[in-house]
Amino acid sequence: MYHFFVAPDSIVDKTITIAGKDVNHIKNVLRLKPGEEISVNIEGSEAEYRCIIKEFTKDTVICDLAFIKEEGNELPSKIFLFQGLPKSDKFETIIQKSVELGVFEIVPVAMKRCVMKVDEKKVESKVTRWQSIAEAAAKQSKRSVIPQVKAPVSFKEAVKYAKECDVKLLPYELSDEKDPTKDILSSIVPGQSIAIFIGPEGGFDETEVTLAIENGFKTITLGKRILRTETAGPTLLSYIMLDMEINH
Repeated sequence: MYHFFVAPDSIVDKTITIAGKDVNHIKNVLRLKPGEEISVNIEGSEAEYRCIIKEFTKDTVICDLAFIKEEGNELPSKIFLFQGLPKSDKFETIIQKSVELGVFEIVPVAMKRCVMKVDEKKVESKVTRWQSIAEAAAKQSKRSVIPQVKAPVSFKEAVKYAKECDVKLLPYELSDEKDPTKDILSSIVPGQSIAIFIGPEGGFDETEVTLAIENGFKTITLGKRILRTETAGPTLLSYIMLDMEINH
């Protein structure tokens, strides 16, 4: 079933009106017809509205509300992914998979060993592109919210931004304390906010690790093998997601 996001004023009584770029997608790309069922969310609301397409106008899709599914699809904790900037195509994959796995916000971070350098003149267009990828992934995975992808920040700015999170994790290849990693991850309580820092292709610089630890971060291991930057984040997100949805 196809999933879309609408503004709060798009739902009046039992009528739902879809406008904007989704209209063309529904009519001319998906080629949906009156009588077919779709689902929509008011962004930020847990409730999912199941509705039936009633008719098309020039600029809108008019739907009749069938029923409301109150139980949402969001994780009980907000997870903030601070991703060391990788090459462009890798970052787009990271955004897509992280949104599917339940991340709340993605913050690209310019770290010392980053291969990719963002041209300040192109930041706005880059963020727009990244946000469109997040929105598409949110629709595909039936999220209740569209995670935000922020503009790149420095490592110091990222540490400061993450400081208020309840849990702060930094997977580090030189961390071999397996039992503490298990204890740290299993102690996370639903409702806590979680910051995850992932290094770029070149990994973390030692000074960055030191700064993070000084600000309350805990280093953990993701196993014996060295994971690529585009694998590390989704791996940790997968563990946290499954633990929250199965064990709690």
